[in-house]
Amino acid sequence: VAPEEISDPVYTPPAEESAEESVESDKGEEVVESDKAVSEEDEDIAEEVAAPVEEPVEVVAEEDKDEEMAEPEEVVEAVEPDQDEEMAVSDDEDIAEEVPAEVVAPVQETRKTVKAPAMVVPAKPASLLKKEARAAELASKTAASSKKLATLKAARRKEIVKKTAKYYKQYEAADKEEVRLAREAKANGNYYVPAEARLAFVVRLRGVNNIPPKPRKIMKLMRLRQINNGVFVKLNKASKEMLRIAEPYITFGYPNLKTVRELIYKRGFGKVNGQRVAINDNTVIEQALGKYGIVCIEDLIHEIFTVGPHFKQANNFLWHFKLSCAKGGLRKINNHFVEGGDFGNREHFINNIVRRMN
Repeated sequence: VAPEEISDPVYTPPAEESAEESVESDKGEEVVESDKAVSEEDEDIAEEVAAPVEEPVEVVAEEDKDEEMAEPEEVVEAVEPDQDEEMAVSDDEDIAEEVPAEVVAPVQETRKTVKAPAMVVPAKPASLLKKEARAAELASKTAASSKKLATLKAARRKEIVKKTAKYYKQYEAADKEEVRLAREAKANGNYYVPAEARLAFVVRLRGVNNIPPKPRKIMKLMRLRQINNGVFVKLNKASKEMLRIAEPYITFGYPNLKTVRELIYKRGFGKVNGQRVAINDNTVIEQALGKYGIVCIEDLIHEIFTVGPHFKQANNFLWHFKLSCAKGGLRKINNHFVEGGDFGNREHFINNIVRRMN
């Protein structure tokens, strides 16, 4: 083509389409695409139905299941703690529905036992074990010692009974000897004069008012500090002179065995470490006077009544007797006994007033 023939092209704008035509064309294209997609899906389903089931399909299914099971784990990690508890409760309920009741009951029991285990008793501490061992050892020792003491006490009691019987035989023999001597003297036309008394029992009758110094001092030495106090006194020259000086304020006489026994048994108290102790057991006497051969109350009575070699220690052991007022009263304390009064020497009539005061 020659250059002269080429002409400038003329621009012709495209024809404008209406809005409705453009919308309809778009819809038509979408419908065509959807139809194509539906036809493709139908073809895939038909192929799957027609194809036989093979093992690889199961493997794929299992893998899909594993993936499905794995997905909730990721979701569970993102869930809050409250949702975890609710999911755990729902899982337990599902398991309980699947498992029979016979199997669930033992499981629940085991859970309960695990939640509340039995209390374990702790071992005893070493200090408690030592204490129990000491207590057991002490109990065995005390049992053995008490058994020994019981045997010793039984043997000692037999000795005391024998000794008491011997004492009473001596008293009886002495009384019979006195009677024999008196009858023998009478048969020969004589008089029997018994031996002078060696023991006296002294009782205070007057108070503290208007008493001279000497009688006051003598009564203090005899431990007669209050009215109706009584003591045993060994009669000798010195004691007789003291009794003569304090005679207007006291009364005394010669007690017999019955009076001595009743006083010591009923009103007898011992002096132990300066304390007034009741003589309710022979051990009290044995501890104080055992070194002198006085181990029981009968030994004490025998030592006092016969004025034995250890009379001083035995009489000092005895607390002074606190007698009551004489039953029936006294006659007149300002007059001598031989004048119808009360003070002075009564000899063997002292037994009557002591029985009324004991």
